[in-house]
Amino acid sequence: MERIETLCVQGGYCPGSGEPRQVPIVQSTTFKYDTSEDMGKLFDLEAEGYFYSRLQNPTCDHVAKKIAQLEGAAAAMLTSSGQAANFYAVFNIASCGDHVVASSSIYGGTYNLFAVTMKKMGVEFTFVSPDCSQEELDAAFRPNTKAVFGETIANPALTVLDIERFAAAAHSHGVPLIVDNTFATPILCRPIQWGADIVTHSTTKYMDGHAAALGGCIVDAGNFDWMAHADKFPGLTTPDESYHGVTYAQRFGKEGAFITKATAQLMRDFGSMMSPQSAFILNLGLESLHVRMERHCANALAVAQYLQSHDKIAWVRYSGLPGDAYYAAAQKYLPQGSCGVVSFGVKGGRQAAETFMKHLKLGTIATHVADARTCCLHPASSTHRQMNDAELAAAGVGADLVRLSVGLESREDLIEDLEQALRTV
Repeated sequence: MERIETLCVQGGYCPGSGEPRQVPIVQSTTFKYDTSEDMGKLFDLEAEGYFYSRLQNPTCDHVAKKIAQLEGAAAAMLTSSGQAANFYAVFNIASCGDHVVASSSIYGGTYNLFAVTMKKMGVEFTFVSPDCSQEELDAAFRPNTKAVFGETIANPALTVLDIERFAAAAHSHGVPLIVDNTFATPILCRPIQWGADIVTHSTTKYMDGHAAALGGCIVDAGNFDWMAHADKFPGLTTPDESYHGVTYAQRFGKEGAFITKATAQLMRDFGSMMSPQSAFILNLGLESLHVRMERHCANALAVAQYLQSHDKIAWVRYSGLPGDAYYAAAQKYLPQGSCGVVSFGVKGGRQAAETFMKHLKLGTIATHVADARTCCLHPASSTHRQMNDAELAAAGVGADLVRLSVGLESREDLIEDLEQALRTV
């Protein structure tokens, strides 16, 4: 079996003799067939092939296959954004009247999707601290709970999820664990190895790595036995009358049911498909992911150590630092590094943070993270501004928090930039 570095470069696509060495961009919305019968077999899910790029496209499938290989999974599908990936992953198994347990320490956009938008759709979420006791975690489950959701490394709180513990709790209640692995990427952590069933990504972040193309991905380990919990998951275990009466778990088994349903049903109806051009750009990023993540981690650790010793910094959060609250968890789940994002507070609170950020020269203020170029953000004023103070506190995002996404530049230049900006505070 190829090692992960080799999969980054050569996974997902294996050209035959005389075929393109690079993944071809199949820039076509539609595909031609000789007979209606041939196309009908595709609509009945009785044959493999392509008929409309909203559902599937060869370029996207090659890249999805690579990500599945990187995560050690059975199947994957690309979406137009990480938000779409998280929505599809949950809505594929939880609908009106259902309930989901989620870590409270998650990206603000995902929190709003769950707590506001999906609540309007009739899906209720109970948010628990990633550090909750086992009793608190078990108490969050209900008879109608359909999934547990968390982030490997939370954005921007940088808490590290105890994947093994949350997976055990989910499985003891007969539901899958969904883990957003955006910040860690499979280079630093493969949640499936620790018991996760579904993994999601905002590929816009490290996987692309260059702020070039929006995207998301859903990965299915292929391990969760839907038929063993048939009453909980009728969408997978009973006939889908909107798609010729197919029963996904019976037709496609544990390895293919989840992704096939998400494609044939949700992508059909919501249409959040990644474009072939974006998939091509994403694949270019994946080819260097293993190299870039090593540099991101090394730079971030150096920056975190510098900030920790600075008299104008109130606190630093980076799980790669000894003494960090999540250092032990990071040593278990992230032994190769704790991503390139550092969160910290500038003494003086919100105003001091804004002054500091305004004077950065290399670190640009941007609603982005996990990029080749260093960027920073004040989440309470931007990505998390829809939250009140109590919700911000529960998510681990204080008003003084600055999220610094450390890029691939010279670490000496980055530290000099931080130093000159801090002199203005």
